[in-house]
Amino acid sequence: MKTEDSLAKHALPQIAPEQRLAAAGFQLPVAQSPSANYIPFRRVGPLLYLSGHGPKAADGSYSRGRLRAHDDVPLGYAAAQLAALNMLASVRLALGDLSKVEAVVKVLGMVNAAPEFEHHPSVIDGCSDVLIEAFGEGGRHARSAVGMGSLPHGMLVEIEAVLLVRD
Repeated sequence: MKTEDSLAKHALPQIAPEQRLAAAGFQLPVAQSPSANYIPFRRVGPLLYLSGHGPKAADGSYSRGRLRAHDDVPLGYAAAQLAALNMLASVRLALGDLSKVEAVVKVLGMVNAAPEFEHHPSVIDGCSDVLIEAFGEGGRHARSAVGMGSLPHGMLVEIEAVLLVRD
């Protein structure tokens, strides 16, 4: 016997990831070209590997700096959100449609942090929250959040991911 909640869940039409993001106030940017000799993604069978993406704005500037204290978490969180949106722009370029993402498998979040900074997971939650907003339960993922002594272009975060996709 199905519960009322499960009947309601199945009766509702699926909302496309971009619509879910728009409803949350996010807009996908245009996918940007890599800044060095690599490709932004590689598909191998049902897996889509995303290269590291940073908090790069439409004008080409990065959210830059080094996180030092708990008070810096909101700045890092916002940078991780922007990096996630840039990753999703690459996903849309790779697949043509975000609805082809079945699940986010793994995320690696790197934080440009001083040695005494201890709040890496709270920073990378910015990315995780965007992915869950876009894909619902399919956006939940395994994750590592680590500190780095520096990142390319002095950016605050760099994030890479592995996704399970369908044709």
